[in-house]
Parts: sequence; C-alpha cells; structure tokens
Amino acid sequence: MATATGQANAKRKPVFVKVEDLKPGTNGHTLIVKVVEMTPVKTSARPNRSRALLSRPVPPARIAECVVGDETGTIIFTARNEQVDLMTKGATVILRNAKIVMFKRTTMRLAVDKWGRIEVTEPAKFAVKEDNNLSLVEYELVTVPDQGMN
Repeated sequence: MATATGQANAKRKPVFVKVEDLKPGTNGHTLIVKVVEMTPVKTSARPNRSRALLSRPVPPARIAECVVGDETGTIIFTARNEQVDLMTKGATVILRNAKIVMFKRTTMRLAVDKWGRIEVTEPAKFAVKEDNNLSLVEYELVTVPDQGMN
C-alpha cells in the first residue's frame, strides 16, 4: 500500500506488554499468555428482537471466562464464540489488539473484539505467577474537581 508520498507503509513491530502493566480503560495491547483455567459461562436463550425478523434462528453466543497470565501475573480473559475453541487449558496464545473492559465498573477483564486477533503459539517457557490476579483488584471511579476554576 502506497501513501500520498509514494512510500510503502511499513508494518509496525508489535510491542509486547506484561500482564502487570495493564491499566483500566486501555486498549491496543499485545500479550503472550498461558491459559491457566477455562470456565464456560451459561448464556441466556432468550430471543433477540432485532434478529426475530430473520428466517433462520441464530445460535446462542458462546462465552468462556479464562484465567490467563504470564510471569508477572494473571487476569480474567472473556472469550467469545470461536475464541472459546482456542482457549484450552495449558495453551499459549498471543492476544493482539486486546483491550481492558471494566466488569461491573470495578474490576478489569481482558477482551479481544473483532479488531483484534488470537493466535495459538508454541508453548511458553515461563511459569505463570498465579498469586497476582489483576481481576481481583477493585477500582473506584473518582471524579476530580476541575483545577482551572480558582
């Protein structure tokens, strides 16, 4: 792909981050993590009104909560639909363009939406630090008064 100046766009090298560096409200993370645990979540089977006009029924969404981590800590990753198949216990995966989603507005979860990608890779050589689970840390939304109005 050429730009207006005629030069080709070079792909940027991914910057891999560690689990302990994740902060609330951030996105665009690339991580290499190991799946420690995978728990399927039961989804409700109530019909979606916007899809009621379609002729064929829509299969219910598959969701799994996976504890993933690296040598710095762990976090809960929410896998959806075809992502569930990739998140098997003990697998090492690369999460590209992952984002932090606040669960119930207090705890962090990791997610990969349609703009991201999950790749299964060769087994990692690190041991997962399971005693530092970032999803157990509760955050509180604090409004800071405007300092410019003195």
